Amino acid sequence: MNLHNLKPAKGSTKNSKRVGRGQGSGKGGTATRGTKGAQARAGYEHKIGFEGGQMPIQRRLPKFGFKNPTRVEFRPVNVAALQALSETLGTNVITLDTMVDAGLVSPKDLVKVLGNGEITAALEISADAFSKTALAKIEAAGGKATIVEE
Repeated sequence: MNLHNLKPAKGSTKNSKRVGRGQGSGKGGTATRGTKGAQARAGYEHKIGFEGGQMPIQRRLPKFGFKNPTRVEFRPVNVAALQALSETLGTNVITLDTMVDAGLVSPKDLVKVLGNGEITAALEISADAFSKTALAKIEAAGGKATIVEE
């Protein structure tokens, strides 16, 4: 096979519909646009979501709920994960950088420590937020929870 004998696959190309070329072409007169109305005229554009005059789907469907523009989204990390992290690293001090390096969170995440699981070591944890149960478990184990201010 050479460049001079390459051709598209059978049926993959079509000739364009040549409209408005006289009555003999079979597509003269109205040029397949039908008779009269906005769609038969030059320059016709319908608005986004227009469905030919029927009620558009964005108006047919009910609306509900509320998107809070000031919502702060935290990445949850449980105390059990921090306990396991301290055991693997062999350290009692866990910071946001430690969690990022371990792959628990990404650098841009705000981290909230939650109280799921058990914690036995006295860990010094710094994060953006703590739940009440996480605080209680950390302090009960003799650790310290520090909220990072940005």
